[in-house]
Amino acid sequence: MKIASWNVNSLKIRLEQVLDWCREEQPTLLGLQETKLTDDKFPAAAIEEIGYHVVYAGQPTYNGVAVLSTAPVEDVVTDVPGLDDPQRRIMACTLGDTRLVNLYVVNGKAVGTDKFAYKLEWLARVTEYVESQLERFENVAVIGDFNIAPDDRDVYDPVEWREKIHCSTPEREALGHFFDLGFADSFRLHHEDGGIYSWWDYRAAAYRRKMGLRIDLILTSPALSERCIASYVDEGPRKLERPSDHTPVVAEFED
Repeated sequence: MKIASWNVNSLKIRLEQVLDWCREEQPTLLGLQETKLTDDKFPAAAIEEIGYHVVYAGQPTYNGVAVLSTAPVEDVVTDVPGLDDPQRRIMACTLGDTRLVNLYVVNGKAVGTDKFAYKLEWLARVTEYVESQLERFENVAVIGDFNIAPDDRDVYDPVEWREKIHCSTPEREALGHFFDLGFADSFRLHHEDGGIYSWWDYRAAAYRRKMGLRIDLILTSPALSERCIASYVDEGPRKLERPSDHTPVVAEFED
């Protein structure tokens, strides 16, 4: 089984890149974020033509999530208890014995703002929901654009970013609540070193200059972590013409 996550920053623009990547990499489950499409505009037919099933929840201009799968998923959830958020940022679904929770976490804008406070509250409610899923499923993967770099190894300049958005102590503590539940950062199961990123700003030639953050994550429950045989960042799509500012992250598991 191969699980992947990709913030495509507009599926309308990046559709062919997604289709090509799926043909090449054959993920079992692929969570997309920032599709930026209303449901009536979602290119389901094009995805189905390459052999994938897809569920999606969108809105105009912003946000939007989707899950591509090699077989139909079940028990799809887009709103979690206790979280009043009309933005389409969450999609949970089940494939076989695996529960997937695909997230586009609130950005937070800047430390100390109202949006930052809402980010922390949003994460708290989502963590409660994920805990409830652990009571139902052994195999749970929480994936997506977390807008949080787990530690300084995931930041090209930790001094410059210290206590700023994506790297602040409150955000990292909020992410840590997933680890308290027993989740692992699948990437760190296989890579101890820093300097590998999943997002680079479009400005200042950030990708060429290796000025990135690793904020796209695949978190795995203990049962999934035991089966995880590889986890990596695929920089290939970031090198394409008109790329997303994010690139796919992938985890592979023994069946």
